[in-house]
Amino acid sequence: MSKIILTGDRPTGKLHIGHFAGSLKQRVLLQNSGNFDEIYIMLADAQALTDNADNPEKVRNNILEVALDYLACGIDPEKSSIFIQSQLPQLYELSFHYMNLVTVSRLQRNPTVKAEIAQKNFEQSIPVGFFTYPISQAADITAFEATTVPVGEDQKPMLEQTVEIVRKFNSTYGDTLVEPQILLEQNSACLRLPGIDGKAKMSKSIGNCIYLSDSEKEVHDKIFSMFTDPGHLKASDPGKIEGNTVFTYLDAFAMPEDFAKFNSPYPNLDEMKAHYQRGGLGDVAVKKFLNEVMQQILGPIRTRRQEYVQDIPFVIDVLKKGTEKAYNKAATTLEKVRRAMKLNHFEAGLKLQSDK
Repeated sequence: MSKIILTGDRPTGKLHIGHFAGSLKQRVLLQNSGNFDEIYIMLADAQALTDNADNPEKVRNNILEVALDYLACGIDPEKSSIFIQSQLPQLYELSFHYMNLVTVSRLQRNPTVKAEIAQKNFEQSIPVGFFTYPISQAADITAFEATTVPVGEDQKPMLEQTVEIVRKFNSTYGDTLVEPQILLEQNSACLRLPGIDGKAKMSKSIGNCIYLSDSEKEVHDKIFSMFTDPGHLKASDPGKIEGNTVFTYLDAFAMPEDFAKFNSPYPNLDEMKAHYQRGGLGDVAVKKFLNEVMQQILGPIRTRRQEYVQDIPFVIDVLKKGTEKAYNKAATTLEKVRRAMKLNHFEAGLKLQSDK
């Protein structure tokens, strides 16, 4: 069986370092590993409309922004197919069929859906499209017969529900759909990177992000405004590491060689943490080191992005070719689903009950 990856993002804004740490960096490594036969990366504009239906321009305007972020981070269109979700009608039909396999109560128990409903203050005014988001995601994954889905930890409940749908479909209609496996980032600090304000999750809607496209100055200013330990008022005060955003980012991004490279007085991160905890290390010094680490990562991404901005026709062509390939793949899967569900009426031949 072919090894296939399906992953993607909602184009509701430029991508931030939470996306990079949680899945995008991993996608590039997987793409270049040579271990996968096909890789599909989806711009989930249809899913983005489930809570942005009154603002389609926002979604449309961010399709190219996210595509630029992908290419700037190293996604290679020769190895990965970047496509636009809304251009594949097969995904809508698959979603419709899967709706009959999931109960309302099961959707209500989905932790990711519950958390996002609370975050967006939907209360009882939940758009049906948003509520059935896990079903739509199952359609996206199964349409490409994905065996591997690299995502952030917050999407794990969605993958679990996809597996349930696959098993229910196969037990009802015969072995048709491929069961996917989730692939999480191994560095626990990368799984759910907090916002620069110390909130539990980096979010475009809250505005607590460092974007991959931010200028050098913007990155610097955001890092120096970061939440640390509110009780660490002076450098001499003992400081806390737990819940300290600056150290969480260092856990996620700092490499052992960075300490020598940036002339740090510490041989490794553990020694820096120990000094902070016993007192004598100020927040400014720690933020300065983090800034050097982040500029090292984001500088090349920023440069490549600016180069791609100069050739938008190329980026659009990448999306067209990727969408065409994705369309054909999804069409093949949908045909299998129709046959399994006995919906291929003209192919199989319609008969009267009395003729059977």
